[in-house]
Amino acid sequence: MQTIKPVYLDADKCNGCVSCMKRCPTEAIRVRGGKATVMYERCVGCGECVKICPTGAKKEYYDKLESIEKYRYKIAVPAPSLYGQFNNLTDTDFVLTGLKRIGFDAVYEVGYAAECISEATQQWLDYAPVKPVISSSCPAVVNLILMRYEHLIDHLSPLLMPEQLAAKSALQEALALGYKREEIGVFVIAECAAKVLQLKRTDTIDGVLSTKEIYFPLLSEMNKIDRPEPLKKAGKIGVSWGSSAGQAMGLNNDNYLLADGIENVIGVLNELEHDKLSHIDFLELNACQPGCSGGSLNVENPFLARTRLRVLRKHAAPTPPRPIDRKDCSIEQPYTGDNVFKLADDRIEAMKKMIAVQEIYAKLPGINCGSCGAPTCMAFAEDVVKGLDVRCVHKP
Repeated sequence: MQTIKPVYLDADKCNGCVSCMKRCPTEAIRVRGGKATVMYERCVGCGECVKICPTGAKKEYYDKLESIEKYRYKIAVPAPSLYGQFNNLTDTDFVLTGLKRIGFDAVYEVGYAAECISEATQQWLDYAPVKPVISSSCPAVVNLILMRYEHLIDHLSPLLMPEQLAAKSALQEALALGYKREEIGVFVIAECAAKVLQLKRTDTIDGVLSTKEIYFPLLSEMNKIDRPEPLKKAGKIGVSWGSSAGQAMGLNNDNYLLADGIENVIGVLNELEHDKLSHIDFLELNACQPGCSGGSLNVENPFLARTRLRVLRKHAAPTPPRPIDRKDCSIEQPYTGDNVFKLADDRIEAMKKMIAVQEIYAKLPGINCGSCGAPTCMAFAEDVVKGLDVRCVHKP
């Protein structure tokens, strides 16, 4: 299903401890032959395996900083969570100026585009045929819905991620300056594997850097700045997008529900699945806690980063209302589901396999020990029916 993989394994560091397997919310990991493997068709890119791995064997894909040198005109597109990585920061211009000093010719804040998305979301809430509307800003959540909750697809906001809108706007500005498309490099600085996965599929984006890749070079240059360039455009709302409740705070609507952490997100989606949230207008769901500041590509403690963003928000300028055409912020193609958990495409065949799974499961101890290399006894039974070479250690 996916041509771009969100995470990979450093096999030399993997000791087969099953921590990642037990943590994965979509049961996408197996441990066979003493090493973890990923069923990428099930991976939503949440990064939980990276965070939980005690040996650092799980790693994310992202582009290296030197890759920007291939382009004549280089644009940095920093996410708001980047600001939370730096202590005593009261002016985001220090970060933006620092980015120019490490090799970029221009910067375009994701936070500025995020304010447009907040305004467009408010417009969509007035016309949405199905509520609650689910924010589309977290690609791990979107992937989860497309894979596992197909009947909730109509609830997804039909709007771009702020990073996608920022990249599109940055590219348009560069083209207006007279640069050719092949001369322009648009690089998003992202905080999680899911965003790398999604943004690498976006035509207007030439590379995705990680926060931890650029952190030390950026910090070194920031420490040399006495008076930064006046580059910032994002206000309070844009900065707030760096942690949970950021998008909701930009809406003129208090009838929203916020949940962060992939397990909490699954709980909310299950509630929505049972029609228990029809009275809510908007769901802001983030796979990471507390929001994007908890992404696995960040360097700081996520809760400390959130505190810094809250302080920074006090120093940020108010976000003025801007006329937004929602069509400019909308996705080009509708969402399409792909239920990767089905046992077969044919319904009759799938039912036969499910009966076989239940028969095998009935013979298993049901303790979900993980010793077989599958996260649960039910997952083991499914692996058997799929024809995988597996064996329960508790059965002869």
